[in-house]
Amino acid sequence: QVQLVESGGGLVQAGGSLRLSCAASGRTFSSSVMGWFRQAPGKEREFVAGISWRGANTYYADAVKGRFTISRDNAKNTVYLQMNSLKPEDTAVYYCARPTDPYYTGRNYERYNYWGQGTQVTVSS
Repeated sequence: QVQLVESGGGLVQAGGSLRLSCAASGRTFSSSVMGWFRQAPGKEREFVAGISWRGANTYYADAVKGRFTISRDNAKNTVYLQMNSLKPEDTAVYYCARPTDPYYTGRNYERYNYWGQGTQVTVSS
């Protein structure tokens, strides 16, 4: 069983930064791809960033590339999302997730079956 708990969200002005954390339980964390998604009101959940199990490979949505950085610490069973140069359009609930197939590196949220409860990020203009 995998449990994911996000933290670090909040209210920030445009141009500011936040760092999200996702603490995972379960022995399979270090052998699985992990991802961050977000969902704004009235919009579909969208992929933000993903990271391979060792952290050697990372990939991002075009909307956040160059501003967000995903990383992980397998010793702490934690994955992070550093968000810089935040924009009002980044406002959303952010979720970390683990895919059903631990090697899946795609962006389809339906292929992820473990989700945290989400953390709200609000960027004011």
